[in-house]
Amino acid sequence: QLQLVESGGGLVEPGGSLRLSCAASRFNFNVYAIGWFRQAPGKEREGVSSISTSSSGGFRIYADSVKGRFFISRDNAKNTVYLQMNSLKPEDTAVYYCAVGSTVTLRPDRYGYWGQGTQVTVSS
Repeated sequence: QLQLVESGGGLVEPGGSLRLSCAASRFNFNVYAIGWFRQAPGKEREGVSSISTSSSGGFRIYADSVKGRFFISRDNAKNTVYLQMNSLKPEDTAVYYCAVGSTVTLRPDRYGYWGQGTQVTVSS
């Protein structure tokens, strides 16, 4: 069964950085787009970033709220997608999830498989 495992979350002060990892196993990782999403308490899940397959050029998209601060990348040899998060703000606090999809989009309903999530808390 397909498996996604997120890691790298934690507590960080405003202005700090974190790098999240999404490790995939038991499926052909290289043929899927991978998205990062987040959900804060009382709010709907929102798309943060997504990256296409390497064969499609590794096309990336970002939510306006994170553009210029977050950077998504993938290492197909390690079956892992990363989300580098810089200049973190308290409003970035949420549970972050990665998910597998067939196309690059920030719509959660277009992704079929999800990891369990990792908590990111930005606070002084």
